[in-house]
Amino acid sequence: MIRKLVTLFLVLLVVGLGFLTSTVLGEGVAPTVPSEEVIIRQHLVLTALGREEADLIIRGANVLDVHTLTWKHDQEIVIKGERIAWVGPSNVWPGQAKKIIDAYGFYAVPGFGESHKHIESSHLTPEYEAELVLPDGTTWIAEATHEFGNVTGEHNIEFWLMAREVGLPLKIFPHPGSAIPPTPFEFTGGYYGYEEIKELMKYDPWVIGLGEVMDWPSVWNPKMPGYKRMWEVIQATWESDGVIEGHGSRMFAVNDINAFAAAGLSSDHSVREGPEAWDKITRGIFLQLKPGCMPKVIPYLKRNGISDWSNIAVTTDDRDADDSLRLGTMDYNIRVAIDSGVPVEAAYAMGSLYPARHWHLEHLVGSIAPGRYADIVLLRKPETVDIAQVYANGKLVAKDGQLVIELPKIDWPDWATDTMNVGKKLTVEDFIIEAPRPDQKTVTAALLEPFYFAPEFMTVELPVVDGIVQRDLKGEGEISKFAIVDRHNGTGAVAKMFWQKVGPKTSDTAVASSVGHDHHNIWVLGSSDEAMALAANRLAEIGGGWVLVSRGKIIDEVLYEVGGLMSARPPEEVAEDLAQFWVSAEKFEWFGTGIPQIKRQIFATLTCQPWKWVLVAPFEGCPSGFVNVTNGECNPIVW
Repeated sequence: MIRKLVTLFLVLLVVGLGFLTSTVLGEGVAPTVPSEEVIIRQHLVLTALGREEADLIIRGANVLDVHTLTWKHDQEIVIKGERIAWVGPSNVWPGQAKKIIDAYGFYAVPGFGESHKHIESSHLTPEYEAELVLPDGTTWIAEATHEFGNVTGEHNIEFWLMAREVGLPLKIFPHPGSAIPPTPFEFTGGYYGYEEIKELMKYDPWVIGLGEVMDWPSVWNPKMPGYKRMWEVIQATWESDGVIEGHGSRMFAVNDINAFAAAGLSSDHSVREGPEAWDKITRGIFLQLKPGCMPKVIPYLKRNGISDWSNIAVTTDDRDADDSLRLGTMDYNIRVAIDSGVPVEAAYAMGSLYPARHWHLEHLVGSIAPGRYADIVLLRKPETVDIAQVYANGKLVAKDGQLVIELPKIDWPDWATDTMNVGKKLTVEDFIIEAPRPDQKTVTAALLEPFYFAPEFMTVELPVVDGIVQRDLKGEGEISKFAIVDRHNGTGAVAKMFWQKVGPKTSDTAVASSVGHDHHNIWVLGSSDEAMALAANRLAEIGGGWVLVSRGKIIDEVLYEVGGLMSARPPEEVAEDLAQFWVSAEKFEWFGTGIPQIKRQIFATLTCQPWKWVLVAPFEGCPSGFVNVTNGECNPIVW
């Protein structure tokens, strides 16, 4: 027995000595390779201690500490590479720097960050979005990706991260959309389920969460066909420590708001009214306020005694290049917040630290503090957001509203530019609506209009000529034909119906676009089937954008050659093309509010809360494409 114990002891001793030797000598143990982030931080530590030379010092500015909402006067910001290494009183840091910038008299605030934005809605690719927003102080964007994701889900995240790969100073943090597809009744160019979201969340640390959950019926109703997928993508995001965004449009009932929060939907960017905002923020929902609602919402919050603004951000969501050039971008949002009554210091935090915290990015962006990207906006006057200079990633990128650097260009691959997969040349027959019976002189037709949220659709009596249903021969009903053309699946399938108070009054005229939130199929409004076919075919031919036709001729067009949503051109050029398009359109007569309504038609194709009856591309469960997205009920167009 003793001999066995001695033998066992010797064996264990030999094994232990072997393990110790291999550990000391490094044999059999995989070496730890420091990541890029670790190496950056190591150099920041030495720079903060004055043991390594800094690249730049911004000296003398009054710095806003967004963590305490206080101004610190005569401060020094020490920058190493793209990051901040040290912040404190001027002439105290013990090290040396290659360059010193005199910022006495300026006010320094963190670079602005978009909490919720669709870059696609500017209709600019990322490099030109940077050209648009950097002079206004925006240095980072949380990109809600379901727009481009519904065009090509496979390449969606790859597309947005290409900007960083080419060295673009505008930082884009994509979050894959839950609305890919938007509802279980749509089949687009992408599909995200549990496995897809898990893989995308592992793709890169800059992938930060799940884009706005818009299909609310598929969250609360177990009978909806989208119920399983919606909860699977939510689960996949939780398991990956991502943030889950919400979309609570026109959600006013307290029971619904509680259910929304209980589902784990962390935010809402569609608040309109003060009581709605209060009911949501008091239930832990992060508010992302757009400028249109601030003059109503902010005074209401103040009257209710709000003292902590940290669960609120200001954001853009959707704004095209033309409006952004005229109004501004995040600088405009912050200015509206201040004018609406937000304390100046809190307004800047609502455009920097608070959205960064919401997205768990506060270690990278959102404040003028060590370790963060050196994104700094120097102001002449904080109260009016009067911007003098903008630094991004430690470099001066804009001065007095003008870009002072040359931005890298991106050679977009075919999968980004060849996306109009209609599959065939459309004909007049694709847009004809036939009467159910050849002997009918009139039919009852389903009828919608822009932004129609009622639980039941409208109907109208329409004439039939040679078996074909006509729009409105007397022209008294302001009725046009509206069509959705599947441009993702190569089928050329067309759904069509009648809409009122929108569309061309001028005969044989049509307008078409490939921007149709959120499925981004082709939509066409027309006063003749011939014009509708011509407009849709031309749109597919140019790769997307806008097309206006009349009496057999192409009148005008705007090119969005990337994804059918964006153009790789300077903001001014895209804005000028779009402005000229509307000038051309004004030469024709239009129903309803005219051109303003045609502009907004890109949002009238939405299929999320609070929409109910909508027109989508035809699918097996609903050949007409006319479906109630809250319950899946399908209805014919005419009967």
